[in-house]
Amino acid sequence: MPEREEPTGSLVRPYAVTRGRTRPRLDIALEALVETTVRGRTAGNGKGGHGREHQYIAALCDGRLQSLAEIAARMQLPLGVTRVLIADMAADGMVAVHEPTSLDDSNDAVGTELLERVLSGLRRL
Repeated sequence: MPEREEPTGSLVRPYAVTRGRTRPRLDIALEALVETTVRGRTAGNGKGGHGREHQYIAALCDGRLQSLAEIAARMQLPLGVTRVLIADMAADGMVAVHEPTSLDDSNDAVGTELLERVLSGLRRL
């Protein structure tokens, strides 16, 4: 019987990272921007019980705003898992979450401007 080769990828399931939780502590929009706080920069030294994912997010958002969707894509994790991680980090003061402006009926110009910026960004890809 031939020996099986060990898989090269991670053996940890994505939801094990969140300890099985699927609901974040706070609701974060897909396009919300995340940035590392001073506390998040200093927590990256391996102390305080923060996992590898927390450290990666803190490094990724240090000095550069990243959307929730971008972070999930870069980490190759489902959006739900990433949302829980970022919500935990926000609750611990490690990151600041900047929610998008609300698009209500009274301010249609903001909605149109946002859509035009998104379209322009997609065209540049």
